[in-house]
Amino acid sequence: MGSLGSVARFARDTSTSGNIGSAVYNQALSERRAEVVKDEMVRLNVPDGGISAGGRGFDELLVQTGPGVREPQNRRAIIELDE
Repeated sequence: MGSLGSVARFARDTSTSGNIGSAVYNQALSERRAEVVKDEMVRLNVPDGGISAGGRGFDELLVQTGPGVREPQNRRAIIELDE
């Protein structure tokens, strides 16, 4: 089995957050999560120049909930790989 870098030359890493706290806080949290995922992808030999990382805060929840409801599935990173 090859390294992740031998499979993917380009990757888009998008992170989301839950809806606890302010929109500003959650945007920053999702951006930090995306950077952690990007760093791990670089460690796994995906070329750094081919990775875009970004956060979506709580704009794209996987599970719609009311304000202040903790939903673990909404705290996630989405990784899309291209050759």
